[in-house]
Amino acid sequence: MIRSMTGFARRERQGPWGTLTCELRSVNHRYLELSLRLPEDLRGLENDARQLLSGALRRGKVDAGVYLRGAPANTGSLELNRPLIEQLVAGAAEVAAIAGGASGTSVLNPLDVLRWPGVIRDAERDVTPIATAAVELLKETAADLNDARAREGARIRDMLAQRCESLRDLVAVVRARLPEVSARIRARVLERVAQLGTTIDAERLEQEIALLAYKMDVEEELDRLGSHIAETLQVIDSKEPAGRRLDFLMQEFNREANTLSSKSQDSETTRAAVDMKVLIEQMREQVQNVE
Repeated sequence: MIRSMTGFARRERQGPWGTLTCELRSVNHRYLELSLRLPEDLRGLENDARQLLSGALRRGKVDAGVYLRGAPANTGSLELNRPLIEQLVAGAAEVAAIAGGASGTSVLNPLDVLRWPGVIRDAERDVTPIATAAVELLKETAADLNDARAREGARIRDMLAQRCESLRDLVAVVRARLPEVSARIRARVLERVAQLGTTIDAERLEQEIALLAYKMDVEEELDRLGSHIAETLQVIDSKEPAGRRLDFLMQEFNREANTLSSKSQDSETTRAAVDMKVLIEQMREQVQNVE
């Protein structure tokens, strides 16, 4: 069953570390293009997250975001960077001595020291539980996104199947008219010969009529259209990604419909060819969204 490249999924998970939210949005794209946003504490998960999404999705422009909010405050979790403080004090004392201080002691204000970047730092915390929860949440959200894309794909599949049946009906209409079109070509040539009022070799006349009928024959185009219809119906029920194959088939449909229209010497056939082009364009627009 084909899948659409358009979809949205969102999930949340709560824990002692706060609330994790994962959102995935995807639209159609020629290849798989991932845009990933992670909280600062989970930057180390980027490679794993990209591999997970690349394994779950084949095509599409995917906007993925993982957000962490509402984490409880860690009372007493601030630490002093003692090595840095010692360096600052020693440096200040050295500067005071060079400047000619009486005793060479530092006049460094403790509050100024505390304001120095890096002096106060957060105590290191174990982010493993958050990372584990984030990976599981991302995996579940990717599965939800695939389900949404599969539901949209089912609707596209039904539309394509309906258009294929309509195309098949039009092919049958054109094929049924072939004997009448051939008879009209023959009658038109004989009428023009009669208008000339000259005698023409009967065998040569038959050869010319046969050659003209051959140039205007669309049997081959109808056969190929029928083959493309059968192939499309098979592809849309395949378990493999079918977007590129369907895109190629739409090009082939267009080629045959254009040739049919250019060869046509019959108004009904021309009208049927135009209807075919409308159906093919409707299919092509939908195929752009197929994975």
